[in-house]
Formats: sequence, structure tokens, C-alpha cells
Amino acid sequence: MKKEKSAGVLYRKYRPQEFKDVIGQEHIVKVLEGAVSFGNVSHAYLFSGSRGTGKTSLARILARAIGTSPNDLVEMDAASQTGVDDIRNLNESVYTLPYESRFKVYIIDEAHMLSKQAWNAFLKTLEEPPSYVVFILATTEIEKVPETVISRCQTFTFKQPNLVLLKEFALSIAKQEDAKLEPAAAELVALLGDGSFRDVHGVLEKVLSSTKDKTVTREEVEVVTGAPKSELVKNILESIVEKDLEKGMKAIQRAGKANADMKLFAKLILERLRFLFLLRLKAGMDDYIAKQVSEDDFQFLKNLAGKAGPDLTAETLLRFIEAYESSGRTSIPELALELALADPLSTGK
Repeated sequence: MKKEKSAGVLYRKYRPQEFKDVIGQEHIVKVLEGAVSFGNVSHAYLFSGSRGTGKTSLARILARAIGTSPNDLVEMDAASQTGVDDIRNLNESVYTLPYESRFKVYIIDEAHMLSKQAWNAFLKTLEEPPSYVVFILATTEIEKVPETVISRCQTFTFKQPNLVLLKEFALSIAKQEDAKLEPAAAELVALLGDGSFRDVHGVLEKVLSSTKDKTVTREEVEVVTGAPKSELVKNILESIVEKDLEKGMKAIQRAGKANADMKLFAKLILERLRFLFLLRLKAGMDDYIAKQVSEDDFQFLKNLAGKAGPDLTAETLLRFIEAYESSGRTSIPELALELALADPLSTGK
């Protein structure tokens, strides 16, 4: 990826500048590159997908690819410019010819935030803009965009990056920053990224600016980010397999005393519990799981799966999914996890 010299934070420093820099959205890049090559650029695009997946970055890349200069690129944040007057101003501005480019590009971010009146005022312009205008709408909530708008655009859905891709991404950025993430550290950074390249950048920014070591361990990531220790996650898994309620409750208590984020704790448990369940089933997923976790963690999960009985079922996973979803809804942060753990163990099932 090309670096922007003036950028200070990682997500700006390593923001993709060309189609070849875009990660994880090859299905979209291929179509857009073809459109540019053959001169079949649409008058309106709609990019949808979860936050931090590269929608705005790819919109800027498309604008550059069709020769639009910064002077002819207009970016509008619909989250703060939601009203009909904002759109009326936009409607008027489209009839101003480009200053120095063939195309004048309008990027409308968070497009779903526009009011109903704003959408109504925008429809005619969106359907029949001047030949030199290209609209690129970006949204995290496509279900809130009117069908009449969707039908007027070429629509692309951005994929949320998986854990392996985010882990590789974290390792690559760290390397470019002359640092090295241990595999377990990269895995935790990827998990904390929560499906977002931008959030991975944010976590790395915090970690790399807080450590003097060139090699970053998982323990250092835990300290800097406040993530629960991996030892506590292992204690929970052991308590489930060994039916040791006390061990599990003590692990939750220790996480609480350390002011750990209980929703994150539940997520880490759930992710490992899923792997444990798949290994117990002998579902042929060993190679897949080995790529997701460190060598030590994989061996731990394999050994524990060998001890697990048939009562480690999909129902166990569902309880912890519910705990994850319920975390933060009560004044007692630990409660959801305590209930998920105690339900089968306290009855001896």
C-alpha cells in the first residue's frame, strides 16, 4: 500500500490508493476496473457494508481512476447534512461544470441518514444527472435506503473481512511499521478489530505507540487494550468440559476485578468455544482452526476436545451467544456470563 506522507494515524497512512491496494473486496474491484477500462462508468453507485470495510476508500479510488481531480471531488457526510436544503444545494451544484476533470464525483457517506424529504428532492437528479456527474453513495444500513434510490444505482455489497484476513492485515501493517506481532498477538488484534480494517488500524495504533519492544506479545496487547487475559478464557472452557463451576466463576470474578470488558470476554469465550465444539465433533475442521489460532492454543483446544463429552453441544454455544448478546444490559456486567456458565453445571447436566 502507498503511504500518505501527511497522515499521522495508521488508517490514513495505509489507506489504499489504487485498486490493487484494496483487500477483501476483489469481487467489486474487478467490476469497477472493467468499467473504467471499457469506459462504462455508471452515473450512480451504491456501496453498502459494515463499517471499516473500505467503502469510502474505494469510492475515492474510483474517482481517481476516472481522472477526477481533488477540485472536482465533492464529499458530503449525510449524517450531519441530512436535510432537504442540503440536497437542494447539491442539486444546484451539479450543474456547475468540472474545473479540470472529465467527471465531477459526489461521494455521499452515511447515505441512509438522509431524511425522506431529502431523498425525494434528490431522486430526479440521481436518475438524470448531467453527463459529467457520478454519484457514489455509501451506507452501513442499506435497508434504510429507499428502493427507488437503490433501483437507480449500481449496487455493491462489501464483505466483512474474516479473522484470517484481519490477522494477516495486522501482521502486514506491523511489519511496515518495523514491528513484529507474535501470532497470538495478531490474532487478538484481529478479534478486537471486530470485522473492520479501520478498527484493526486503531488497535494497532494504540498497541504500537504504547510499547518500546519491536516484538509485541499477546500479553502486551491485553495490557494496552484492556482485553481479558487468555488464561481466563481457557479457565472458562476447562470449567465447561470438567464441569467445574467454581473454576469458571472465579475466572469471571477475576475478569471483573480487572475491569475487563465483559462483552469482549464473552466474544473471546464464544470464539474459542466454537473451535472446541468443532474439534470435539471431529468435523474435519482441524486445518481451518489451526490457521485461526496460535500453535499453543490449538494444542490446548485439541487436548481439551479429547476430554469433552457429548454434553458439549450446540445448546452450549447458544447459551454463550445469548450471554454475548445480553452483556451490558444489566448493572451487573458479569451476570450474563455467570448465568450461561451456571445453567448446566449447577444442575449436573
